[in-house]
Amino acid sequence: MGGSSPCASCKLLRRRCAKDCIFAPYFPSDDPHKFAIVHKVFGASNVSKMLQELPIQQRGDAVSSLVYEANARVRDPVYGCVGAISYLENQVSQLQMQLAVAQTEILCIQMQQESTQILQDDKPFLLPTNNNLDTISQYLNSASSVIQDPPPLKRESLWT
Repeated sequence: MGGSSPCASCKLLRRRCAKDCIFAPYFPSDDPHKFAIVHKVFGASNVSKMLQELPIQQRGDAVSSLVYEANARVRDPVYGCVGAISYLENQVSQLQMQLAVAQTEILCIQMQQESTQILQDDKPFLLPTNNNLDTISQYLNSASSVIQDPPPLKRESLWT
């Protein structure tokens, strides 16, 4: 930054901030915690090397990613961002299951309402006619006669 106020990294590392300081555009002096956490997790030297290898237009996004990952690593030293992603994926999965259950319940309620509506309508499923009634009564009579008077068993058919 040259002269005015050193960037957060130079301030933390207690060095003079040069005009071409690679950290100055991404770690302003008014947000010292941002560089402190990145430095704690990745180290200033590693961050400097990463930023130098990237084109200038990608460095801002890289710094944002490093800050996010550093914060995640402080919260969860073992899994970091992966722990947060896994947690969110599990939440999405649970919510999808809850949604499927709710949709099933809605479908069941709709089907119950439709069946109730059909039963309440004045129009029956089959309009009874004399022909239908005769067929139904013949069927019922023949079924009851089979039950009441079963055909006799032939003894020879059982033993042969």
